[in-house]
Amino acid sequence: MTYEESSVLITGASQGIGRSIALGFAAATSRPLILLARNSDNLLETSELCYKAGATLVHTVACDATSPDELSNITIPENVPEPSVLINNAGSFLYRTVTETSNEEFQKQIDVNLFTAVNTINRFLPGLRKMHRALIINICSVGSLRGLADSGAYSAAKHALLGYTRSLRDELQNTDIGVSAINLGQTHSPSWDASEMSPDRLINPSDVAKLLVTLSELSPRSLVEEITIQPQHGRVPPM
Repeated sequence: MTYEESSVLITGASQGIGRSIALGFAAATSRPLILLARNSDNLLETSELCYKAGATLVHTVACDATSPDELSNITIPENVPEPSVLINNAGSFLYRTVTETSNEEFQKQIDVNLFTAVNTINRFLPGLRKMHRALIINICSVGSLRGLADSGAYSAAKHALLGYTRSLRDELQNTDIGVSAINLGQTHSPSWDASEMSPDRLINPSDVAKLLVTLSELSPRSLVEEITIQPQHGRVPPM
């Protein structure tokens, strides 16, 4: 199986940015898709939209990626090619100052924003090592690069994800597995539904999808290690 024939696995694909990424690959490539998230109903909806967009094969996995045990029990059907592209998009945003965040809330931010990626990579890395080429893309945040007074636990968790991503890239540098970090600014998604922000001020998630498709199609001689995407006019208040 060639790199181009292998599948793309996307976590957090049931809605928002993850759904947009899945639709982007469905429309622009013929790659099979593996969509992973907790909400099976929303996953089914994403799958149907992907088929309408042009997907040739979509396999959904309802799984809590914060649980290494659930991930270890995942089996990929024989008719679905193994993934050579992992896109770790699953995440959770908490709009709360770090001093007002409970230990339980803090731990949840770490679990969802860091360990979903760690657990998913641990589950699929042995298979990636067997590929003649593979790519891991972790969706980090501009909050990975600086502290955020209004969402400190989220920022801390995303700092950890970026540190993990950079360390993994360094570890795998002499293999055929590339590792990229996307430091994403405010992007339109259900996270902002309760706010008064205009979607027109936020990053279009379809632009994120186009970028990830492009990264997956670079020659094996090139790797985008890290990239930051921001709204054109900067951070949108009040967040």
